[in-house]
Formats: sequence, structure tokens, C-alpha cells
Amino acid sequence: MQRFMITDSSDVVRKVGKRILSELDFLVSEASNASEALSRCQAELPEYIIVDSGMDGALELISAIRAMEGGKDVKIYYCVIEADLKKLMMGKRAGATDFLLKPFDRKILTAVFGNRAIAA
Repeated sequence: MQRFMITDSSDVVRKVGKRILSELDFLVSEASNASEALSRCQAELPEYIIVDSGMDGALELISAIRAMEGGKDVKIYYCVIEADLKKLMMGKRAGATDFLLKPFDRKILTAVFGNRAIAA
């Protein structure tokens, strides 16, 4: 089972995402801030991680994960509220693999990650 981490300061976003991704056969963990996420990644890197762009330290978290052993293999999704080109480029420069628009729902998460859980 592939590991997935949702890093977002919103309890609701984390709980909804966890429920949907768990149903897609991911083993999902949560982090409410960048330091908690970094600590969890140091213990065990997930295959996938969603990082909320509005969270303090989001870009530094992405860079820190990329610098870890095995960190280049993690699929990091930078979650933004709007398709702001400047913000998207900052995420890409920090090392984000791709982007998600927030709020996400079952349809979006299934479209993006549904086939990845099955392929594993």
C-alpha cells in the first residue's frame, strides 16, 4: 500500500482528503504544519504528499523533502487556491511535482490519484 501525506492547517481539508484517499487504497497520514510534516517525513517518506501553499513554511518543506535521501522520488503536490502563476512557479522552483486546486473533492482526487493507487 502506498503512503500518502496531507499537510494542511485545516482539520476539515485533512479529514476529507484522508477519507477519500483511504478509499483509493492509500495509507494516509496527516500533518497540520510544516514542522510536523518534516518530522514525519524524516521518520518515513511517503510516496505522495499534498502541501498547502497557504501554510507557513510550505516552500521550505518541499525543498527539505527534496534534499532528503529518497526525497527526489516523492510526488509532491502543491495545493493552491487559485492558479496564480507566481505562486505556481515558486512551488515548481522549490521542487513540487505538480499542483492541485483547492478545494479538492472526491472527483478531483480520484481523477488525479485513483489510477496511481491501483498501479502500485
